[in-house]
Amino acid sequence: MDKIEANIKVIGFDADDTLWVNETYFREAEQEFAKLLFNYETQNKIDQELYKKEIENLKYYGYGVKGFVLSMIECALELSNYQLNPKIIEQIISIGKDMLSKPIDLLDGVEEVLQSLQGKYRLIVATKGDLLDQEKKLEKSNLSKYFHHVEVMSDKKEKDYKKLISHLDIAPSEFLMIGNSLKSDILPLVKIGATAIHVPFHTTWIHEQVSETISSKLAYYSCLNIKEVLSLL
Repeated sequence: MDKIEANIKVIGFDADDTLWVNETYFREAEQEFAKLLFNYETQNKIDQELYKKEIENLKYYGYGVKGFVLSMIECALELSNYQLNPKIIEQIISIGKDMLSKPIDLLDGVEEVLQSLQGKYRLIVATKGDLLDQEKKLEKSNLSKYFHHVEVMSDKKEKDYKKLISHLDIAPSEFLMIGNSLKSDILPLVKIGATAIHVPFHTTWIHEQVSETISSKLAYYSCLNIKEVLSLL
């Protein structure tokens, strides 16, 4: 695998499903939600309607568990034709609280990589989601000591990364992003002239998936796991 030859000064890490497990908990929550509504619809229909509601609500709530819970409640009310037992709403809220209370399960090799790169580059976290939730997860992870800066972004589009890179006072060519989402962590960076390494996670939210036709048109690096990143630098 060819090494990255760019003059990298800052390395950004996505958080969820790059540093620690996250999406797995959403899949489990969706299953619990479907069980609560089995009297009203099939699991497949419930999954479809919940996804549609989440996408519809992104402009209001952004990304994260809290918006997910509100979407579940709204979806449940609609699927039940507003006949929903209030106890089910209480159970949906409990699903969300359980998600927010999950222990941090670091992915294999994360701390080893951060220890190796610290001091050689400025390391930052560049993630999206709910500010309070992401701050708590970073605190519980005990990884804060490795990072020069933490940026919790409302979205991860080209304009958002341009703003971040400007704030870091570097050129796009001096920035490297590492993440699991082609849509959010890789393609926007390549388009603005930065470097990106894709480290896939075994589960990806449908909204973050990108067709092979689109991804194959842009040049980025890919690793099977985060430890392989070290061989590129």
